Amino acid sequence: MKFEDILADIDGFGRFQIIIIVISFLGRFTMPCHFMLNNFVAAVPPHHCDISSLDDGGMFQNLSQAERLTVSIPVQQDGTPSSCRMFEEPQYTLLSNPTNTTGTITVPCQNGWVYDKTTLKSTVTSQWDLVCDNKGKNKVTATIFFIGVMFGAVSFGSLSDRFGRRILLLVSYVSGMLFAIASAFSTSFLMFAMLRFFTGFCITGIIIISSVLSVEWVDIEHRKLVGVIDSLSWTFGNTAFAAIAYLVNDWRWLIVSVTSPLILAIITWRWMPESARWLIAHGKLTQALTYLQKCAKINRKGDCIYKLQTETLSSIVVTENQDRSYSYFDLIRTPKMRKLALRTGILWFCIATTFYGISFNITGFGLNIYLTQFTYALIELPAKIGIYYLLDKIGRRSCEAGSLLLAGTCLGINIFIPKEMSVARTVVAIIGKGFSSAAFGTIVLYSSELYPTVIRQNGMGFNSFMARFGVAISPLILLLEDVWKDLPQIILCCVAVIGGMVARTLPETRNKCLPETIEDIEQCKDY
Repeated sequence: MKFEDILADIDGFGRFQIIIIVISFLGRFTMPCHFMLNNFVAAVPPHHCDISSLDDGGMFQNLSQAERLTVSIPVQQDGTPSSCRMFEEPQYTLLSNPTNTTGTITVPCQNGWVYDKTTLKSTVTSQWDLVCDNKGKNKVTATIFFIGVMFGAVSFGSLSDRFGRRILLLVSYVSGMLFAIASAFSTSFLMFAMLRFFTGFCITGIIIISSVLSVEWVDIEHRKLVGVIDSLSWTFGNTAFAAIAYLVNDWRWLIVSVTSPLILAIITWRWMPESARWLIAHGKLTQALTYLQKCAKINRKGDCIYKLQTETLSSIVVTENQDRSYSYFDLIRTPKMRKLALRTGILWFCIATTFYGISFNITGFGLNIYLTQFTYALIELPAKIGIYYLLDKIGRRSCEAGSLLLAGTCLGINIFIPKEMSVARTVVAIIGKGFSSAAFGTIVLYSSELYPTVIRQNGMGFNSFMARFGVAISPLILLLEDVWKDLPQIILCCVAVIGGMVARTLPETRNKCLPETIEDIEQCKDY
């Protein structure tokens, strides 16, 4: 007997499953906000050297602000004041002859910087002067956060396979909220970076656990729908984040604002069930029976309750040995599992690098950062709706490979569009973001269907680790524009194409039962 047979009797997509999806949605809302948080809390406002202390016999004080900038700050090639350098002495001759800079000596900013607060009232950048020689720290904060996410994925993946999905979800909720709130009240950049690491470590459990929990409770027919709905919760959070960031332009209160939904998630956690598949796989038949009976009752399948007995559940083949514990080593212990882990790991790395390489570049096209963030998020909606209709028509594999190859094509096109055509470049980038979003929306469902129940959470933890590794290096890839302006686009394009080629080598999972054991994988010729 298969677990799907029981789900068919008690309704594999009824009110019980909808409750799970709604509760998961509350916790998942905060995830995209934290993942994109660096775009705003570490944004670099327009700035120039602080010249307020300059005074040359009182003459400097008699000048207007524009004149002060003219005599104190050199002009860059684009006509704007330099962000990092100033004249060693005020150059009053520039008032009558602005182009005469012969013989002038410039030095780095001597007394700090002045920041434009028109768009952003306060950021980590202005708080700790992360500009000029320290500008790399802006990108590093995102990298540090995602390194935490990377290690958290491995830890929560393993722990939830060992101790259960439900309890580790609560741990992720509570610890993630506490570290996030603490980071909002950091008193130094080092403290902020450390707390962001632990925030990333803890909240990553939310997405990998809730995704698997949802998939394990629904039937084959509705797995696609649940996967897309879970993905749309990410889109909704991303879209709302643009509005939240616009209304809350102080970095401390922005962190508090996007973390607050976790309070509601913690309150509603009490109604989240444990995975019956996991309980059966670990020999906890009585608990599994309780949840299955509850599912039948809520789904108004009361006539099926009497059929559910522990003897019935014991006949379900879900594990080779219920007394055995599984670990990440089982991902590489057998030939086909090893091959599967390698391919999906590379694929998740490529998808995440592409998706976030585009997402983090909201200031790279010269348009309003809030508008760019909003359109980047909004394009995910048609992309994921399109995926919903294509997943069953052309299959998971074709959707995954096609989305990545098209995203790579958009990145390639942008290499050849002149930099001054900022609107055209943004439009192409938004389309590419849509394709990369479709790839991300597909891979979560696809991977859940590829891995067997006994190590599904370990598999998702490993894949999430690889994805977060890709996310962690995405900000560093964008820094390569200082070496060559087009280098980040070229790298992201190549990564997307490689991901599409790897996706073509995976087996199709459309309309197939979830594998339960490692033996199911090893005996399947498609793997």
